Amino acid sequence: MTALSSRLSKAPRELKLFVAASLVMGMGYSLFDSIFNNFLNENYALTGFQRSFLEFPRELPGFLTIFITALFWFLCSRRLGGMALLFSAAGVLLIAYVSPSYGIMVLWLFLYSAGQHVFMPIASTIGMELAREGQAGRRLGQLNAVRNFAAIFGSALVFVGFRYLGMTFQLTFTLAAVGFVIAAVLLFSMQRGRPQPSGEILKLKKEYRLYYILAVLYGSRKQLFITFAPWVLVTVFNQPTQTLATLITVGGIIGIIFQPILGRAIDRFGERTVLISEAVLLVFVCFGYGFARSFLPEGTAFLVVCGCYLLDQMLMSVSMARSTYMKKIALKPDDIQPALAAGVSIDHIFSISLALLGGVIWNQFGYQYVFLMGVVIAAINIFAASHIRLPKQLVAIQAEPEVA
Repeated sequence: MTALSSRLSKAPRELKLFVAASLVMGMGYSLFDSIFNNFLNENYALTGFQRSFLEFPRELPGFLTIFITALFWFLCSRRLGGMALLFSAAGVLLIAYVSPSYGIMVLWLFLYSAGQHVFMPIASTIGMELAREGQAGRRLGQLNAVRNFAAIFGSALVFVGFRYLGMTFQLTFTLAAVGFVIAAVLLFSMQRGRPQPSGEILKLKKEYRLYYILAVLYGSRKQLFITFAPWVLVTVFNQPTQTLATLITVGGIIGIIFQPILGRAIDRFGERTVLISEAVLLVFVCFGYGFARSFLPEGTAFLVVCGCYLLDQMLMSVSMARSTYMKKIALKPDDIQPALAAGVSIDHIFSISLALLGGVIWNQFGYQYVFLMGVVIAAINIFAASHIRLPKQLVAIQAEPEVA
């Protein structure tokens, strides 16, 4: 702990500000996510359709990310990130205090989610800007570990606050909004960068087509973890909500250690090796989800699926390798943030589509076939990742010993 404090004290001002912003922002998102479903259940008599419909305004901003980013092309990444966090803060406060009906609450949820999704590619952009040459993966891993720690702390605060301290939904939403505002102020305090050139943001460049393909595959693969993996635990193994909450917490604790290691692995072994390894492991994860119960005793199958869930949660972090790959192949630095924003939009098109297709397959043929589809996605991912090639000078940098 002393060594960590010493390293932070010697870190550049910009990095300190962004680490602090990541910490309070991560707590804000965790506070919101920890109570939102209970808030819906206690405040609105939702039908099944209304609850499922909420995923549309919640995910639509992901598709619109590139267009929202283009609308504010005159802002540099740090100012745009601060503005996105203010959007989320406003959305949370309006949900807490000005949501007399379901329909109005949906509007504020869209505002909150717009800020959240716009910030996603910006977090990677700023993180890589603050990294030394050849150590972008390491820096992203460290920042993800900070957000993991913040998420665990936020969840623990909700647990203790609601159980022992009489916390309310409004107070918790307000605390989340305060976290977003503090993070925004910290980002506005950072040195101003260059804004994106007008007209460049909406362009999809053929030189980055492999990155876009990887974004498609990530969007498809992501939905397996977000939607169908928890549904296996809940509906196939009849587990209560506490089981999923426990797995998320355990996965978060593991992530604090795993994410920096993964970042170093990306820098040391390269995106090609890491992304292929992820896809190979995903094949086994999908078989575990889909067929553990068919070949193993109930108790053993449940443990296998829990193990698959934890491994899957860790593998989701490999998305940082796609960001570092984009940074390495960028023709110019101004291309990085627009391409990452386009990647978020593209992956949401396919994640939403796969959620609908997977639901039909689950109902018509059984859950096993959803995860067989996941095996196919993983196989395509192996093939796509095998085509990753980096400029020769970057390969040379990657092979050099890591600087502490």
